[in-house]
Amino acid sequence: MSLINRKATIRSLTYALCFALAVFALAGCGKSSAATDGSKVIATYTGGQVTQAQFDKFMAISSFLNPNLQQYTGQPDFADQMLQQMIATDLLAAKADNRAKASADADVKSRLDQYTQLFEAQGGKGAFDQQLKQSNLAKADLQHYMQQNFYAIGGAEAGINEKDVKDNYDQMLSADPHTFDIATVSHILIGLQDPNTGQNVRTKEEALKRANEVLDKLKNGEDFGALAKQYSDDPGSKDNGGTYTDAPVSQWVPEFSKAAVELPLNQISTPVETDYGYHIMKVTARSTQSYDAVKEQIRSQLAQKSIFDFIEQQLPALIQTDTLKTQAGAAPTTPANPATPASPVSPVMPSTPPAGTP
Repeated sequence: MSLINRKATIRSLTYALCFALAVFALAGCGKSSAATDGSKVIATYTGGQVTQAQFDKFMAISSFLNPNLQQYTGQPDFADQMLQQMIATDLLAAKADNRAKASADADVKSRLDQYTQLFEAQGGKGAFDQQLKQSNLAKADLQHYMQQNFYAIGGAEAGINEKDVKDNYDQMLSADPHTFDIATVSHILIGLQDPNTGQNVRTKEEALKRANEVLDKLKNGEDFGALAKQYSDDPGSKDNGGTYTDAPVSQWVPEFSKAAVELPLNQISTPVETDYGYHIMKVTARSTQSYDAVKEQIRSQLAQKSIFDFIEQQLPALIQTDTLKTQAGAAPTTPANPATPASPVSPVMPSTPPAGTP
């Protein structure tokens, strides 16, 4: 579910995926690493080094988890930014205590199980292992890759105290009373594009006309869920009556979010326009999450910010040599505000929904 309209620079994309979403992690880079025969050392840092072979493995796993990264490989500073992520993760993971590591290990196992189930649901038994093999990767590579990253995040979260979390909750709620709102929303999307191909299929005028036709059917007593299954262009909800249950309102694009917090409960809306098309909406429940319900989410966001601060303020002094920076020929640009969460995507699940998916 991603009624989100955000664009990221290369640097903010790599940061968001690496830390905010816990996708990237170190693979074979650390204090115990040593250059093997024929391996070129491409970077050294306080306590460790990175060889070309290790970096190639890291990039292979990154691309396996997020194929969209491949479109950035030609950018001059992209490889160096990714190298910095490797080094930062190693240094931060080393700070994690045993409690953070134990929790991270459990999370990694859960994520790998999710991956296995996802691939097998699409390709049958053994599909995940087969896909890894085709990518010249092993499950152990993926496990270590995620493990180090979860260590880094867990260690950062452990350093956030309760007062900071509560203060942040109060500040966010004061700035926007709907920040922590959740809602159960059913909708029928009449889209402008084919959700599978991204190709334009309707003009705005055609979509609005079709949306009003659906609205007339609803006014005449036809079932919302049945019409969603028949007409909706949102593959993420159409077979579930068009419904998203207890979803964070802040994750949706502004027009949809505004309607979700303003529509009277259990009433069917007139067509709501977003970049995706027109939505017929019905809100059946709405509430504000308590501090206890969101404090771990806030703790995670504050931890992410501390990681960004580490990368920007401390990491440069810890990197001793970096041949990729020399090749790029320019210093990386400043990242976007790390306090702004990236699209709400499962950390180790495919991160790009079909085009037009709300």
